[in-house]
Amino acid sequence: MKTTVFIAWRGGAPERGEWSPIGRLEHLDGEYRFVYTQGALTLSGFHPFPAMPDLHTEYSSRRLFPVFSNRLLSSSRTEYERWLAWSGFDSENPPAPLAILGVTEGIRQTDALEMFPKPVPDNANNYHTRFFLHGMRHAPLQALERVKDFKSGKPLRLVFEDSNRYDQYAVAVFDNGVDSVRLGYVPRYLARDVRQLDRASIDLRVAKVNWYAPLQMRLLCTLKAPWPKSGFQPCTGPEFQSIAREACQKDPVLAV
Repeated sequence: MKTTVFIAWRGGAPERGEWSPIGRLEHLDGEYRFVYTQGALTLSGFHPFPAMPDLHTEYSSRRLFPVFSNRLLSSSRTEYERWLAWSGFDSENPPAPLAILGVTEGIRQTDALEMFPKPVPDNANNYHTRFFLHGMRHAPLQALERVKDFKSGKPLRLVFEDSNRYDQYAVAVFDNGVDSVRLGYVPRYLARDVRQLDRASIDLRVAKVNWYAPLQMRLLCTLKAPWPKSGFQPCTGPEFQSIAREACQKDPVLAV
């Protein structure tokens, strides 16, 4: 089965919406393939990865490209098991690298890259995904204190912020109780998809609270809704399209 994740880049101030997918990474039959997408041409300041310098070339490797494998915590690190547990994985039976990167987002403090999976319907034809809540560093102290008491399965509430001056697609997440407060946001890469789901059928819940984790891994959420029937295709906008010379039918460049 082919697994696909996209790589996004945040240019300038992230709260101002300078964000776009810039690449697509796939794994199929033991081979990784990477191409840059049209989004890489739209963001000023973005430069290709040094080991993959040509925006118009498709790269392949039997091993995960170093620029991405370096975003996986080594199993020799003392915090490895805890890191996997924060993401809802079992360290005794860890999933494939792209599955881990799809949840942890491959975030590093030293750059502006994020990784996210291409949503696919589950066995019950649902849109079903897990994500770490974004924007918690901007949440009021009251919200952070409430999160400490959250239990797995607690329902959460979505608010579509159409008037958000930084992101017209912003989807905020609130706790689902009396005197509710904003906890953070659905990741930007999911927001457009979520807005196309049947709002009345969206089920958003707490998957896991990691109180001692960094803020970007503090609250793991799960979202499920029926897969839309009207030709819904996530991650198919112009910015997601490859700019590689695929039409030339050239073999991909072998990257090491």
